[in-house]
Amino acid sequence: MSNISRRSFLRKGTAAAAALTIVPNVVLGKSFGHVSPSDKLNIAGVGVGGMGAANLKNMETDNIVALCDVDWRYAKGTFNRYPNAKRYWDYRKMLDEMGKSIDAVLVATADHTHCIISADAMTMGKHVYVQKPLTHSVYESRLLTKLADKYKLATQMGNQGSSGEGVNLVCEWIWNGEIGEVTKVETFTDRPIWPQGLNAPEKVDKIPSTLNWDLFTGPAAMRPYNSIYHPWNWRGWWAYGTGALGDMACHILHPVFKGLKLGYPTKVQGSSTMLLQDCAPQAQHVRMVFPARDNMPKVAMPEVEVHWYDGGLKPDRPAGFPEGKDMNDAGGCVIFHGTKDTLICGCYGKDPWLLSGRVPNAPKVCRRVPGYAHEQDWIRACKESAENRTPTASPFSEAGPFNEMVVMGVLAVRLQNLNKELLWDGENMRFTNIGPDETLQILIKDDFKVIDGDPKFNKIYTEPPLNAREFAAGLIKHNYRDGWKLVDMPK
Repeated sequence: MSNISRRSFLRKGTAAAAALTIVPNVVLGKSFGHVSPSDKLNIAGVGVGGMGAANLKNMETDNIVALCDVDWRYAKGTFNRYPNAKRYWDYRKMLDEMGKSIDAVLVATADHTHCIISADAMTMGKHVYVQKPLTHSVYESRLLTKLADKYKLATQMGNQGSSGEGVNLVCEWIWNGEIGEVTKVETFTDRPIWPQGLNAPEKVDKIPSTLNWDLFTGPAAMRPYNSIYHPWNWRGWWAYGTGALGDMACHILHPVFKGLKLGYPTKVQGSSTMLLQDCAPQAQHVRMVFPARDNMPKVAMPEVEVHWYDGGLKPDRPAGFPEGKDMNDAGGCVIFHGTKDTLICGCYGKDPWLLSGRVPNAPKVCRRVPGYAHEQDWIRACKESAENRTPTASPFSEAGPFNEMVVMGVLAVRLQNLNKELLWDGENMRFTNIGPDETLQILIKDDFKVIDGDPKFNKIYTEPPLNAREFAAGLIKHNYRDGWKLVDMPK
């Protein structure tokens, strides 16, 4: 019977089913590729000491059966909260041992391991919930998008604002023509709130007995352990995180991507405070240009430029913005400059409003998530058949292309020393105006000191200069460390 679809079974077995007082869950449920709504999912968590702990609390309607973390001290509280869940250091061992009994996997590790864990789980047929940013690179985002489509899985990125009312209203107001055509958007965040703009530490710290540094490093290049990397501060280091942009753009730029129906940008450029080889800068500005899209019934979608600021940088206050009012709302702000009006919202799409003071009454066309319950929206989708599933608020079909936009901002910043606007071929994931012989020097260390009242500059750059095209290719698609392999891209 495991080879018969549930729909076929129900159609062909009506007479037999009518004779049964109760149909066991195993007949209508997991044996046929999805979980009956009356069943509970068996959920495994990978990376459960930080945001993963909060996600799991919102999944407690179902069974938390396995927990995996590379730092058992950091994860201790979560381990204690679910004493019956089996504990692991290595997610690969967890999938090997418990794969048959796991329905779905939460991934809330450092950015650089999101993709490899998710991809391995998805190829085993597991539904996945992945914290933002979805992945560390453009290629990884494209891979997860295609895997979700190939295996018809329920997926969700952890940008919880996508389940909120603010994003829905922003989209509905734009699509109803309330602010006219949008040709410019400005955004900012108040992050980082962790260290950035630092030289790589030279001191080697003793690895705590509760931390498996090799597993934390995962597919990245191995470097000596220093306590500045973990926990949490890894966000500011290129090897593991994506800086303030990767951390917050998935919240702040989502209503921009969705509301303006964006795809791949065609032009990007970045600038920042001192750019170092290993650590994200203290402040950044990114400009992306997106081509015109198909017009909607009530509004055209012309070419639009999107600006991102962080580290204390902000766009100018729009004319007419109330004096004394802080543009920062819950960690950031979005300003849609329309031909009819200006739409402003906070981080997560929070509390949208029009600069004119009008309150639109646009038709409600976006699906509402009951209670804004982002994790429960995913659990609901996991229990629906692929044929009849209502997509989550942030499925990989949308979150994947959107995350490509986010990590494209990282590329623009890291390639800024090429001193030009970069032209992007999104379909083929490559820059078209980086020549084969172009070179790039990157600042490895800045040892500025004041000696006897005199400033001494000692900047150490990569020597010889790097081949720019090869360096860019390594940012777009990472070269994984020996022993770590990413699944192949589906055709």
